[in-house]
Amino acid sequence: MCIAGRRNGIGIAAAVAAALLVSASGAGSQTLAALPAVSIPAAFVGEARPVPAWTEFCARYASECAVDPSEPAQVTLTPRLWQTVTGINRQVNTGLRAVTDQEHWGVPDRWDLAEDGAGDCEDFQLLKRKLLAQAGLPRRAMRMTVVIDEKGEGHAVLMLRTDRGDLVLDNKTSAVLPWHKTGYTYIKREGDEGARWVSLGRAVSPVVTANR
Repeated sequence: MCIAGRRNGIGIAAAVAAALLVSASGAGSQTLAALPAVSIPAAFVGEARPVPAWTEFCARYASECAVDPSEPAQVTLTPRLWQTVTGINRQVNTGLRAVTDQEHWGVPDRWDLAEDGAGDCEDFQLLKRKLLAQAGLPRRAMRMTVVIDEKGEGHAVLMLRTDRGDLVLDNKTSAVLPWHKTGYTYIKREGDEGARWVSLGRAVSPVVTANR
């Protein structure tokens, strides 16, 4: 689907280890203060087909797609949790090598966990999702999301639903941004049950800050 990420890869094992230690290390000080509580408007939500490559990913990694409906659909964003989220976003972005699916696998679109230390945008986000789940975040609050980026191209991000609004983890920036400050147009995302996806119409972020 996309590429764009830092190319100074440090290897998948180091990236995972650094991400899981980020809460203790205190690395990264992106501020939690003044985050507006803005969620994707409910009026945009409707049924949508899952991305075919997502369906294939779920066939290979069933546990990564399993969502417990008893889990909360959003998290309370404490300073400790914020540090974990921003730290994992940063560590994965700097720990993986960006490569297109065509170069990597010889196919136009494949979603994977970047287990060999390389991947494109959705692989970055899927690894973040896995690490955040290992850190205790409910999968039900984390939504793989398809957008149109600032270049008019398809792109995948990870949306975290919180009491401070819908936040976006992206491989184009190590800043975790409110959805409406990314400059992206939002097309669809995972629904509450994981396998089902929902349409976001064309929810437009009015502030172009992505990739700056």
